[in-house]
Amino acid sequence: MAGKRLLVVFGATGKQGGSVIKSVLADANTAAQFSIRAITRDPSKPAAQELSAQGVELAQADLNNKDSLLKALSGAHSVFAVTNFWETAKPEHEIQQGKNIADAAKDAGVRHLIWSSLLNITTLSKGKLDKVAHFDSKADVEEYIREIEIPATFFMPGFYMSNIPNQSLNNRQGAYNFALPIPTDSPIPLFDTARDTGKFVKGILLNRGKLLGARILGATAYYTPQQIIEEFQQVKPQEGSGGRAIQVPEVAFKGVLAAKGLPEHLQDELLQNMLLMPQFGYFGGANLNESHSILAEPATTWKEFVEQEPSWANLK
Repeated sequence: MAGKRLLVVFGATGKQGGSVIKSVLADANTAAQFSIRAITRDPSKPAAQELSAQGVELAQADLNNKDSLLKALSGAHSVFAVTNFWETAKPEHEIQQGKNIADAAKDAGVRHLIWSSLLNITTLSKGKLDKVAHFDSKADVEEYIREIEIPATFFMPGFYMSNIPNQSLNNRQGAYNFALPIPTDSPIPLFDTARDTGKFVKGILLNRGKLLGARILGATAYYTPQQIIEEFQQVKPQEGSGGRAIQVPEVAFKGVLAAKGLPEHLQDELLQNMLLMPQFGYFGGANLNESHSILAEPATTWKEFVEQEPSWANLK
């Protein structure tokens, strides 16, 4: 490990952090430059032990405990940090965790903090969409990171492709339909989180100098619901036959969420998350070209995701 810079990865066994580790290890150039310390709450978990077997250092840390974070970041040059809003669904909890990471990074002398961020939707929409807390909380942390002047880059993941199978795209009504409470020509920035987070973060690591303070948008392309169902049908023509993109009423969308046990404030949050895309743009209408320019390998297309999605493996 001598001569290598230490990269600390939070969420190491999750989709984002796991993807970062996989991409760094798989690329000879990046692997020659960085050693990895994976932060996990339970190093005995099989997923953590798999990382250890690949030469990744394991470390425990509590996002609610600044002392444990400072210890985990000791000696780190770069840090990829992500928090899980849905663990408690309390924005103040996520904001504090993010600030704890930021404070520890500053105290540890980290040279490059990569924060998994999102836009502040209340600000973007001028208060019209003021309930998308899982965006706003990450944006609040980004603002704090900028305020305390840590050298940082902000990675913004798009709409998870993995949230589509058997959720909004399902065959519960017979054919496979894609149903959302937005017009079928709305732009959705699709993102294969598990396969592609690492591609973008690797590009950020290797282009640190020109990307400090920048936002990198993690998405393959903007797809409309109509394109999503059409390309699904092209890959799965037999099962996809007869399906269509449907704009469902907002009350019906909330009803589905209520049936899953979500309280009304989270129903409103997820509804506004959908309305964001046609009304203001998931990324505020930003172009993806600059973010794609740092990639050494192409981002996963929706068709490629459909072909590889395990839950659809039996579909022809």
